[in-house]
Amino acid sequence: MREIVIGGAQMGPIQRAESRAEVVARMVALLDQAAGAGCDLVVFPELALTTFFPRWYMEDQVEVDTWFESEMPNDATRPLFDAARRHGIAITFGYAEKTPEGRHFNTSILTDRAGNIVGKYRKVHLPGHSEFDTERAFQHLEKRYFEPGDLGFPVWRNLDAWMGMCICNDRRWPEVYREMGLQGVELITLGYNTPSVNSQDSREGLEQRLYHSELSVTAGAYQNAAWVAAIAKAGDEDGHPLMAGSIIVDPNGFVVARAKGEGDELIVHACDMDLCNFGKATIFDFARHRRIEHYGRITGQTGVILPSEEKAAE
Repeated sequence: MREIVIGGAQMGPIQRAESRAEVVARMVALLDQAAGAGCDLVVFPELALTTFFPRWYMEDQVEVDTWFESEMPNDATRPLFDAARRHGIAITFGYAEKTPEGRHFNTSILTDRAGNIVGKYRKVHLPGHSEFDTERAFQHLEKRYFEPGDLGFPVWRNLDAWMGMCICNDRRWPEVYREMGLQGVELITLGYNTPSVNSQDSREGLEQRLYHSELSVTAGAYQNAAWVAAIAKAGDEDGHPLMAGSIIVDPNGFVVARAKGEGDELIVHACDMDLCNFGKATIFDFARHRRIEHYGRITGQTGVILPSEEKAAE
């Protein structure tokens, strides 16, 4: 049995005025708790070091860059890496990355038990918009502050398992899971900062949003016979509520651990990576059952083209 005890470190709200040092202290406290629970891996949310700053419209790039990290680890996050190394726990967390070339990404990293960064992922599916939108109840400016990720969906061998990462809105796109599934992924970690309300449709409430999130994650886990740990940053950030709903899902699509509140909270489950084997060898044995000759539209076409429009273009 290849068991990984996963700690899902849901984080409560981070206010705009809260410092990196204050946030990292909270992360270290969760990591210490995870060590007491025997965790091998701790999964933190998307943009774990700051408030969800894409809700704020900013025109000054100098101001924007204050939310980004130019290196990792850095002085602010070194206590987290030191604690992970001391406990012998691998960690994964999200942050805003500014590269040496001045590019900006919504990024997650993965470490081994010794605190070495062994994997990096940059968010591909950026939601929202790039300019101030007067029609929205609040702004969601990821397209303004980030570039789409340029690293694809790699997987890494870590903790004796094939692991991959995605971030927030990525979880809603089945191609994300399948890209990693085709590389034999056994564990996918994802962090998210998802508003509790829909800025463009106030009729969609928290219950529906939690349902859609869980639907996406459980389907992705089942259809690729992989574990998925989906971990939130939640609660009221300066008057803007983020939904919780952190879960760990098994390779059959069942939720095996679930957060209860909207604050800092650790959920724990001992995950047997060998539970992936049956699904990968039977119904989701891709080599036997996939028919790629019929899937050309998936990579050859972006938006919807109606059959009548295709004929008109001939």
